[in-house]
Amino acid sequence: MKFSLIVCTYMRPIALMDLLKTVETQDLYPNEILIIDGSSNNETRDMLVVNEFKNLSYFKVDDEDRGLTKQRNYGISKVSDKSEVVCFLDDDITLSTSYFKSLIGTYEQKPEALGVGGYIIKEVCWENSNVEASSNYFCIDGWKRKEPSRFKARKALGLHPDVWPGILPSFSHMRAISFLPPSGKVYPVELFMGGVASYKKSVFQSLSFSTYFEGYGLYEDADFCLRLSKIGQLYVNTAATCEHHHEAEGRPNMYKYGKMVIRNGWYIWRVKYNNPKLKARLKWHLTAFLLMNLNFIGGIKSMNKNFEIQESFGRAVGWWSLLFDKPEIKHHD
Repeated sequence: MKFSLIVCTYMRPIALMDLLKTVETQDLYPNEILIIDGSSNNETRDMLVVNEFKNLSYFKVDDEDRGLTKQRNYGISKVSDKSEVVCFLDDDITLSTSYFKSLIGTYEQKPEALGVGGYIIKEVCWENSNVEASSNYFCIDGWKRKEPSRFKARKALGLHPDVWPGILPSFSHMRAISFLPPSGKVYPVELFMGGVASYKKSVFQSLSFSTYFEGYGLYEDADFCLRLSKIGQLYVNTAATCEHHHEAEGRPNMYKYGKMVIRNGWYIWRVKYNNPKLKARLKWHLTAFLLMNLNFIGGIKSMNKNFEIQESFGRAVGWWSLLFDKPEIKHHD
C-alpha cells in the first residue's frame, strides 16, 4: 500500500532530525514525507537543507494555519492522490526499524480497519503473568504492570474504568493505550494517540481534525478517533513500536494544560456520549475531582512542585468553568 507520512512540527529541529533518521532505517519507507512547520524561525528549514531525506517535502505555514489541528488539516490537503494511508508522527518520536512494516501490514491483516495506531515502548515495565487480578498490578492478556496509585484510589471509590484500554467508558476517564500489553498483538480500540497514528486516506473525504482544538490541541486526536470509530473499526498494533521523548519545547504552561485536561476531556466525553445518564455524569465529575486532588497532593510531594501545582489550579479553574461555560460540541461529520 502506498502511504504518506505527515509530521507537524514547531520549534524542534533537533528532535525532528532524530525522528527522520529513524525513518531512514525503516524496512518499509514512506512514499512521501510532508513536514508541516509552524515554527516562528527558520531553524527547522535550515536543518532540512543540510540534511536531505528521500521523498521529503517541506511546508512552512503562516499564522492562519499554525497549530496542531490546523497543520494536520493543511498536511492532508498536500497528500498525494496515490496514497492509500496517511500516517502521523509527533516530532519527538523515534521509530523501531519495523514500525511502518508492522503498521501498514495491519491494513492487510484487518482490511476493515479505518485507522491503526502505533505502540510506545520503554515508558512502562511489563511482566509476563498468569494472574488474572491483583490489588497492586493491572493484569491483562497474560501480562501485568504496576497499578498506578490513581487507579487504586479510583477502584476503592468505584470509579475505575469498566472497559478495556483504548475504549471510552460511559463516564470517560479511560485507561490509555499504555495499558495494552507489549504482546505484539493487534487490539481493537476506539481511540489512540495522534502522535503515532495512521488512517485510510478515504476517511478524510468526510472527516477532518476539529478546529475547536486550537494551539497545542490536547485530545484533538481522541476527538477525531471517536468520531471515526462511529463509522468503522480502529486498531492498535503493539508490534509497531516507537519511543516518545516528551520534548519540553512547544508545550503550553502547566496552568493552561490543566484547564485543557478538564475542558477538552469533557468535550471528547460528550462527542461519544451526547446525553449521558445521571450516574455517568456524577462519576465523571467525581473522577475529575479525585484526579485533581491527587495531582495537587502529588505536586506537594514532588520535586516539580511548581509545575504540578500549576496544573492542579488549571484543572480546578477548568472544572468550575464548566458550570457556566460548557464547550460547544462541533459536529463535523
